[in-house]
Amino acid sequence: MSLDTISVLDLASPPSSSTQASTVYDRLREDLLSGRLEPGRKLQMRFLTDLYQTSQTPLREALNRLSADGLVDCREQRGFYVAEISRSELAELTKTRCWVESLALRESMAASTQQWEEQLLLAQHRLGRTPRSLNAEYFEDNPEWERLHRIYHRTLIGNCGSQSLIAFCGQLADQLYRYRRLSIRKVFPSRHVTDEHQAIMTAVLGGDADRAVELLTAHYRQTAEVILQDKQIFAELDEGAAS
Repeated sequence: MSLDTISVLDLASPPSSSTQASTVYDRLREDLLSGRLEPGRKLQMRFLTDLYQTSQTPLREALNRLSADGLVDCREQRGFYVAEISRSELAELTKTRCWVESLALRESMAASTQQWEEQLLLAQHRLGRTPRSLNAEYFEDNPEWERLHRIYHRTLIGNCGSQSLIAFCGQLADQLYRYRRLSIRKVFPSRHVTDEHQAIMTAVLGGDADRAVELLTAHYRQTAEVILQDKQIFAELDEGAAS
């Protein structure tokens, strides 16, 4: 067999199991975060293999990774389920995110460099000029805003000097993103998040760590409070009022 033939066969060979698992992981993760796969849903293997056009081996690998991320529940003898949501989990995740990102932000500011400050300015500028909704009259999600929003918050803490801390913050952000997606229409367009982002950045660039942390945690707590009081998401609020 010639080298040319071997080369063609290599190019035509199917992707490795690990590559397939990474692709499935990315697609499944997006569907979990966006709410297309709703909380509590059983993730049946046949449905998922058809949906993502893959075999069970890379799918199971992806599901195990998502279970470690906290987005999927693996129940013994029962299979995989989309992680449930609850008011107690939302409150706990928000409190934890405020704790760890306060630390990460302080460390980033303590190690401030001109390059990091320029990156933050650019991230804020790009986010601030991007509309939150694709429609001014009613909410229509703008994926580009979400992408830039993630970059902005990651840049805030990205100079802390700890990749483990940054990764943990990212995991918390993903878990909270599911909640935020459920209630985002409720606060549009009354909440001025652009002003909140600008105020945080101003405090950071001004070197006022206490003020920056105060504004960042208030930003996260305000988001959580809106969701915590949403009776469409948490039916027990109506039940509690009735009793």
